Amino acid sequence: MCGIVGYIGNNDAKEILLKGLEKLEYRGYDSAGIAVSNEEGVHVFKEKGRIADLRKIVDDEVFAPTGIGHTRWATHGVPSQVNAHPHKSASGRFTIVHNGVIENYDLLKKEYLPNQELKSDTDTEVVVQLIEHFVENGMNIKAAFVQTLKLLKGSYAIALLDDQNKEVIYVAKNKSPLLVGLGDSFNVVASDAMAMLQVTNKYVELVDKEIVIVEKSGISIETLDGEVISREAYTAELDASDIEKGTYPHYMLKEIDEQPLAIRKIIQEYQGQDGKLTIDSAIVEAVKNADRLYIIAAGTSYHAGLLGKQFIEKSAKIPVEVHVASEFGYNMPLLSEKPLFIFITQSGETADSRAVLVHVKELGYPTLTITNVPGSTLSREADHTLLLYAGPEIAVASTKAYTAQMAVLSILADVTAKSKGYEPEFDLIHELGIIANAMEVIFEEKEDIEKIASEYLATTRNAFFIGRGIDFYVGLEGSLKLKEISYIQAEGFAGGELKHGTIALIEDGTPIIALATQESVNLSIRGNVKEVVARGANPCIISMKGLEMEGDRFIVPAVHEMLTPLISVVPLQLIAYYAALHRGCDVDKPRNLAKSVTVE
Repeated sequence: MCGIVGYIGNNDAKEILLKGLEKLEYRGYDSAGIAVSNEEGVHVFKEKGRIADLRKIVDDEVFAPTGIGHTRWATHGVPSQVNAHPHKSASGRFTIVHNGVIENYDLLKKEYLPNQELKSDTDTEVVVQLIEHFVENGMNIKAAFVQTLKLLKGSYAIALLDDQNKEVIYVAKNKSPLLVGLGDSFNVVASDAMAMLQVTNKYVELVDKEIVIVEKSGISIETLDGEVISREAYTAELDASDIEKGTYPHYMLKEIDEQPLAIRKIIQEYQGQDGKLTIDSAIVEAVKNADRLYIIAAGTSYHAGLLGKQFIEKSAKIPVEVHVASEFGYNMPLLSEKPLFIFITQSGETADSRAVLVHVKELGYPTLTITNVPGSTLSREADHTLLLYAGPEIAVASTKAYTAQMAVLSILADVTAKSKGYEPEFDLIHELGIIANAMEVIFEEKEDIEKIASEYLATTRNAFFIGRGIDFYVGLEGSLKLKEISYIQAEGFAGGELKHGTIALIEDGTPIIALATQESVNLSIRGNVKEVVARGANPCIISMKGLEMEGDRFIVPAVHEMLTPLISVVPLQLIAYYAALHRGCDVDKPRNLAKSVTVE
């Protein structure tokens, strides 16, 4: 949620900032703005809506070599031009952009700024007015910046301009992601490396409660207590072409099509020189030494965790619990004696998961992060990391990261099982290769899947997904995909639960998408379908080859039964995509949603 960019150098900052903000659109936002500084002063341009709307009001005649920019996802105050960032202090000297939530902003206003009239409803404006307050009371800018940061409770990533010192951008972070990028006679600030990949691939990671003085000639990092920090830069291993749509109309369709490539990349990365799957021995030992694994995740990653539980328990014989991060943080269950916490997160910046990570580390428990983003906060702060290698995922609705999560979890289960002396019932490398090929077979049937979306979902108000066993978990993900991009009220249920209440919602024509990929419950789920058909439902059965029956609407290629979720979810992803397309929705940037949820 929200995004920050900044530039200080010799070139005109405007276009660099605007292009950077466009690369951050995937994070979710409802307004945007930039502030650029030159000898004439600080020029602020901000607007409700998209970056395209912002571009229309930016003055092309203004040349400024320093600037900051922001995409806002509304928390305090409605989406509006007034509430959009950047915000200025009362005198106009200071200009700020901020990601995160300041929990005590109202108390700070009452204590330090009782007579200060604010122009916006945001917590951010309190921060910039507070900095000016301390400067007016005798502090220099750096001291005022630090003093303000020490008073803030909550999360923040901040970039600040001072109109009286145009050679510096003041930067700080706590809980919210922020990077500083290094260039030749320029430096940049970004919430995500891909935002400024246009100008540099060299970045320095920032740690919570650090400040950075960013000048075009270099940067300096300090803690809030004044300790100077030296930290090496890293190279962001991103290909600019990976974050472009190319010939695709939407990122989501491109990323669905990239799933076979992601699966093959995962095999390549986790296959040792002996041809066998391998994982860092320290991770394997951590898993083996645990008496129970606790998977912490949110949204799509939570659904991957539910399937990871099945993989690990059946292969490695280790008990697993799966918890929603936002609930676990406030309602921790009774833990086992030797737990290991596994955090699944596409972005590596999920605020709810990070809150749990910080807490369990304080308790001394070992941690593992499974993420798509090396160098992300949860990756840096956990004891161990397993990478997804899925490549950048731009569309808000996760597709290839989800199947990559399942693939990596299956590898973790397989390698751990073998280390414990259990002989797997199948060759995972071989089966994952079959899955990659099977995905490509499904892609050849896109026209049929689009017809399904048109037939069942073009005008419906709601839809249900049902399945049994692991098909139930895939149904949860399918329903999430549909609701988040098409705005259809969709829910996933275990087939046998329908008669315990939900069947009351069935009306004539209600779409029911049923998954039938498990031989042991194939007849059971079909019985559940008959129950809803008797109440007027319109059934769409998606089955696996070998289990299909007359009337099934779509048949996926046969793969090993335990790994069917990697295949059966693909038509559900495409159904959601085409349903959103037919209903005129913004597929890549659905309303109210953010790709990276960086606030609790």
